[in-house]
Amino acid sequence: MAVTIKECLELQLLEMEMLFSMFPNKGEISLQDKNALTYVQMYLKNIKEGLPPRIEYSISVDIDEPKVKVDLHISLPHSYPHSAPQLFARSNAGDRQNQLQLNKHLTSYISSLDSGELCVCAAVQWVRDNSASYFRNSNVSSETAPKEKAVKIIFHRMWIYSHHIYRQELKKKIFDCAKQLNLTGFCLTGKPGIICVEGLKENCEEFWHVIRYPNWKHISCKHVESMETEGNGDKLHLFHTFEDLQFQAHGDYGLRNDYHMDLGQFLEFLKQYQSEHIFQILFGVEGKHSDN
Repeated sequence: MAVTIKECLELQLLEMEMLFSMFPNKGEISLQDKNALTYVQMYLKNIKEGLPPRIEYSISVDIDEPKVKVDLHISLPHSYPHSAPQLFARSNAGDRQNQLQLNKHLTSYISSLDSGELCVCAAVQWVRDNSASYFRNSNVSSETAPKEKAVKIIFHRMWIYSHHIYRQELKKKIFDCAKQLNLTGFCLTGKPGIICVEGLKENCEEFWHVIRYPNWKHISCKHVESMETEGNGDKLHLFHTFEDLQFQAHGDYGLRNDYHMDLGQFLEFLKQYQSEHIFQILFGVEGKHSDN
């Protein structure tokens, strides 16, 4: 199995070389972890024993007509190309419904390709060749597309519990993913670690899939609030941004990371957003008022 993973990672590096030659300008390819390729090379040279982090990046693809820019976000499992990459295309030029259709058809196209073949270059070309129609459809008049404007969306809010959240690289992955998927909420670091994300259902589910893969243990989605609404769902957001939530830790642990968050402060935070009931769902106990 180790040999197979190494063969896959070698192919991934080969594909990255091809992509960098296709997109040589600064900013066209953005690595989520700038050291990811170095870690993979060190693993292949047996300098590092543990599996390197996944290669995750985005490619800025220019579409000629209409003149728009599409960001293709890619996350590669260690076993890619023998398992499918995670791809997600987004652009400020398209409405949510058309972008959902674009990604649905992109996923269908990738699944039609032969397993074991590198496919990110093919995905880029598919986006170039096929994206235009989705963005033209975003600009059609109300007379030709009344149904598009009346489409309802599912707004999601997920409450996620983790035994702890300490590592900076994990925090970076959480915040980068929330930003890419246009999600609001917060991440409470320490022990325990709590994450809340809210936004479009598909984006919340994508966030949940990305952050726990490949090996985040002791994490669970404790509660989901789901509401159907018309429009973009902005009025349903409890939070306006994705916050880095930190409270005073109990005790003095010096240089150790093993610190416990003050859950009393967390309860007060939830009350500010009329979400006090979530405390019992997360921890199995009823929150007590600080003046009790």
